[in-house]
Amino acid sequence: MIDLEAHLRRRRAEGRKLFVPYVSGGLDGEWVDLVRAFADAGADAIEVGIPFSDPVMDGPTIQEASVRSLERGTTPHTVVAELRGVSDEIGVPLIVMTYYNIVFRAGHRRFAQELAEASISGAILPDLPLEEVGPWAEAADEAGVATVLLAAPTAPDERLPRICERSRGFVYAVSLLGVTGERQSLATTAVGMAERLKAVTDRPVIIGIGISNAEQAREACSVADGIVMASALMRLRLDGASVQEVAAAARKVREAIDG
Repeated sequence: MIDLEAHLRRRRAEGRKLFVPYVSGGLDGEWVDLVRAFADAGADAIEVGIPFSDPVMDGPTIQEASVRSLERGTTPHTVVAELRGVSDEIGVPLIVMTYYNIVFRAGHRRFAQELAEASISGAILPDLPLEEVGPWAEAADEAGVATVLLAAPTAPDERLPRICERSRGFVYAVSLLGVTGERQSLATTAVGMAERLKAVTDRPVIIGIGISNAEQAREACSVADGIVMASALMRLRLDGASVQEVAAAARKVREAIDG
């Protein structure tokens, strides 16, 4: 299993901005091919959503992708099973994103071990707050799975160092208040959120939520170490774009943040 934080730190030390595209797990019969294509397009890590019936952070696009996935019979187990060994094959760490109810029902140690056995390097649980993350994070640490924590613009300054200290892999800087989705412009809070986090941690700081095109990605990377892009890429796929076309859009983002 690839060590997520060590991998991202190495890439950053090479002067590279970090690009983390998102795939909705189980979306269609080619979703794992899209994971591979994102690796070929220059992803530094890939986030894979495990669909959940009642998401609290996801906007319309990811919700639609999740519904389609669930209608195909996707379960947390099938997503993890289809990802088994893929990270080793492509040389890029994988991170799952899902909600705590799934982890709680599976059991902390069981879920963490299942991720580790599939060579999945990290997990993002956006509805599990810092004050309650302990039991899961301890099980994840023991399994070698990085627990990536989120920092929101509403977080007071004194809370940010504690989030950064407990986070593993990277710190997920939430660019704005609200759910995921495409925006016409980068949120005014995005760069400021990255600046606040960069002031208190050396851990990689990656901005997500509302990064909608290559230009916004480049703007966000003026301060942050990298970006997560989800809805903009999944909208292409939902609208019928091929794996190759979605990967081409990701490659444009890669080129923009390298420029």
